[in-house]
Amino acid sequence: MGALINLIAGPEGRCFEGRAAEDGSTPMNVHHLELFYYVAKHGGISAAVRHIPYGIQQPAVSGQMAALEDQAGVRLFERTPFRLTTAGKKLFAHIEPFFAGLPGVADKLRGEERPELRLGASGLLLLHHIPTVTRRLRAQFPNLQLSMRSGYQTQFETWLADGVIDIAVVPIDERPSAKFRQLRLTRVPLVLIVPRKSPIKTAAELWKQKKVAVPLIGLPQATSVMRSFQRDMKRLGATWNQSIEATSMELVTSYVAAGEGYGVNLAPGTGADHPEVRALPLDGFKPISVGLRWKGEPSELVRSALIELQRYTRETWPEWSIDDELATAKKPRKVR
Repeated sequence: MGALINLIAGPEGRCFEGRAAEDGSTPMNVHHLELFYYVAKHGGISAAVRHIPYGIQQPAVSGQMAALEDQAGVRLFERTPFRLTTAGKKLFAHIEPFFAGLPGVADKLRGEERPELRLGASGLLLLHHIPTVTRRLRAQFPNLQLSMRSGYQTQFETWLADGVIDIAVVPIDERPSAKFRQLRLTRVPLVLIVPRKSPIKTAAELWKQKKVAVPLIGLPQATSVMRSFQRDMKRLGATWNQSIEATSMELVTSYVAAGEGYGVNLAPGTGADHPEVRALPLDGFKPISVGLRWKGEPSELVRSALIELQRYTRETWPEWSIDDELATAKKPRKVR
């Protein structure tokens, strides 16, 4: 987004209007306005820093917000607790359509010269599975440019909302998102990853303890995988507090292999073939729906990518695939 702003606003990042120049008034700094957009949208400076799609520290944002208020001559928001002032609300209403629409403008400009697909998925998917899909897409779009980001569910959803990626491959809750469209691809069983030399033969042996003492390793607690696992643990009447959060399935398996504890993971591609671990079925635990999320009406390129990702899933994991169709993909639910 920063590059596009520079293209529109000029090398100094300043927004000039003819009348302002004639009146001798000082033009507003577009970069300051962009930062204010994120602060207002996400409810504070610290939250904004987590969502700005480029590196910037909280003190820098605070300083530039102070500069913007000095230039405007009014206070734009209260810091603690966060609240936009009347002037801040008016400014946000004025700039929000511009900054919110920039990702779409960038997509249009890119598509006119060289189509770009920006995809978010786990490192394992990007390494072992996505290349087959991208090879098929290149047959349709010879000049295709690819941008890949690895991460986990909450990161992908933030990047989707901010227009940083086009498609995310993520665990999907049964209830549609309020922000995104989605297409379920497969229901994936959960497994328990244990060290190969562990004496445990079945996961059920652990539930007898009621409160499991072995350290639990998993994805961040806010992810669908860990929320679903803990719901089923509660149903069994057992307690297992998470000790280690890992940002990828590969890390979960690696920490188990290093003897740090037992891990919860998705069945395919968990690295369960690692020589130092074993994968035990979690019988009775609800499978995780995995699918695609995107924002708005898909472009021709995004639609083709959705179709190819679904096709690959059905070929690779036919026993787990879901028969949802793209034409009936769930739209964001209305928030009342």
